[in-house]
Amino acid sequence: MIPLHVLVLAAFLPLVASAQETLSPLDGRAVLLADLIWVKRPVVVFADSPKDPDFIRQMEYLAADPGPLAERDVVVIVDTDPGARSEIRLKLHPRGFSLVLMDKDGEAKMRKPLPWNVREITRAIDKFPDVRQEALERYPSGR
Repeated sequence: MIPLHVLVLAAFLPLVASAQETLSPLDGRAVLLADLIWVKRPVVVFADSPKDPDFIRQMEYLAADPGPLAERDVVVIVDTDPGARSEIRLKLHPRGFSLVLMDKDGEAKMRKPLPWNVREITRAIDKFPDVRQEALERYPSGR
């Protein structure tokens, strides 16, 4: 018979693994939004320079708590080179620092001119219609 504490520990292992996840930001110049449609939920961080204090703060926020973002199929995309004129920059037309939350349908749902922490981002994402539908599919009420 397996001791009870082993079973309890085993039940919590997936939670520990997700808490240790990291989100490796993708370079906006190398990303094709069409490849992400219905697969990932882009969170795009724009700045005119990687030295922009708002950009640095935003990346610290994202790195500090990646688990909730990973649970929502988020992919972080960064673009700090306005001169490169990436596809994503041409589509979203940012000015200076900008945080853009997109849904899996490829449409920008929210734009913010200042950094947001992970809690603020996930609360906004949880209000997207697609996320609500995903939640209903994952956890049906049994009616």
